[in-house]
Amino acid sequence: MSTTTEKTWEQYVSSWKAASAEAKRALFERCLSPRCVYTDPTTKADGWDALLSYMLEFHRQVPGGHFVTTYFRAHHGRSIARWNMVDGEGTVLGDGTSYGQYDEAGKLTAMVGFFDAPPQ
Repeated sequence: MSTTTEKTWEQYVSSWKAASAEAKRALFERCLSPRCVYTDPTTKADGWDALLSYMLEFHRQVPGGHFVTTYFRAHHGRSIARWNMVDGEGTVLGDGTSYGQYDEAGKLTAMVGFFDAPPQ
């Protein structure tokens, strides 16, 4: 990885794959502001506890599910990433784009995911 921003982003991506709440929190410590806000077409999660709950529900619905970054660019405390969502076997289930915003310490303060939401 070429930049500190990209390393931070990949730690965040790794938190989606981490199997336990404890492992996710350990990654949060390294890459997320405690006041981070996550949004996507289906939810808004304010802070670590809400994000952790959302991630654990994701794992319940998609065992072993995680994300693989396929494109990343960053400047001036902001980033854009394209990714694939894959299941525990590595099968691509979908794709999307995410926007990240970083604080002065280089931790993510906002993560916004864009993807086709399932029908309601």
